[in-house]
Amino acid sequence: MKYIIVLGDGMADEPMEELSGKTPLEYARTPILDDLAGRSQIGLARTIPEGMQPGSDTANLSVLGYNPREYYTGRSPLEALSIGVDMKPEDIALRTNLITLSEDKEAYEDKIILDHSSDEISTEDAAILLEAVRRELEEDSYHFYVGTSYRHLLIWSGGKVAELTPPHDVLGKRAGDYLPGDEKLRAMQKKSYEILSRHPINQKRKAAGLHPANSCWFWGAGTRPSLSSFEETYHKRGAMISAVDLLKGIAVGTGMTNIQVEGANGGLHTNYEGKAQAAVNALLKDGFDFVYVHVEAPDEMGHQGSAKKKVQSIEYLDQRVIGIIWKALKESGEAYRLLVLPDHPTPVHVRTHTSDPIPYLLYDSEKELRRIGAYNEREARESGILVEHGYELIGRLFEG
Repeated sequence: MKYIIVLGDGMADEPMEELSGKTPLEYARTPILDDLAGRSQIGLARTIPEGMQPGSDTANLSVLGYNPREYYTGRSPLEALSIGVDMKPEDIALRTNLITLSEDKEAYEDKIILDHSSDEISTEDAAILLEAVRRELEEDSYHFYVGTSYRHLLIWSGGKVAELTPPHDVLGKRAGDYLPGDEKLRAMQKKSYEILSRHPINQKRKAAGLHPANSCWFWGAGTRPSLSSFEETYHKRGAMISAVDLLKGIAVGTGMTNIQVEGANGGLHTNYEGKAQAAVNALLKDGFDFVYVHVEAPDEMGHQGSAKKKVQSIEYLDQRVIGIIWKALKESGEAYRLLVLPDHPTPVHVRTHTSDPIPYLLYDSEKELRRIGAYNEREARESGILVEHGYELIGRLFEG
């Protein structure tokens, strides 16, 4: 038996007037999911434990079968694992976004947070900008590391876990209302604007009509994680296919194999086909029992507040990822189970994550169901199925 999870990050949403009262998942043309839905179990799962912040960190741990209350020590430490940073017990990791702030002549505190991703800046441009920051701000206790696109890392030796605000939670808000309480971190953010706003790369970005990556923003602080082995826990040899450091870090921490896909960038125009083919190869050629295919695009489009692009990202997921995997596995003759779901909702109208239960679709090639319906939030609610603890959902995938 082969096992596959295809996760559309932030794919769940709420009905929208501009989509004729439908959610993006309902509105999108998804012929593969429509076909699967009539043969699958549809239900809801609560991936964010009550009282915890909704994020891809806690939610993806849940989907992989790890109780966030036991295993979660912060988002950035998981990303540090992916980047290859060997954190010491006294180290604190902080996510360092390269964001876009308004560029009027107001004080830093009065600037408006415009874009958490600086128009999904390329890793190549971001690395040059972060190097400029590193040259001026790095010192014995603070070290910067390049991640992917706008997502980078600061290691604070001997620091403390501070309460910090994710920039995607406060888009359109005044920066000064959400700055770090720690004086040094606050000063570093402000100084980063002075460094980056005048950088030639940002001048070129503005000339091209792109948002400048003109400030660092620290959040997601945490301590070194300790995750149990996925293979020892579930007796499955697993692989991760993702463009983002968070998921790659979870894979490192759990002993799964990270499979790199050229052109996978976490954006709307990622290499969907490359991810799908990598999953097929891992299962049918390389001897893996389990593959986790993570697609970031629906989440990014939710943060951007674009219903049209979120619908497009779901259609791409359906036809350019799920369709390829499903066809290859059917033709192989292998028995398999497929779980399709988001990690959390990222509603377009709020442009950030929420804690609502997510809809899942579970297909078993050996136990095809015969039902009427589709895969979306409404169908999942009406199913009457709710997996209260999201980390138990993987048991349904493995045990049937």
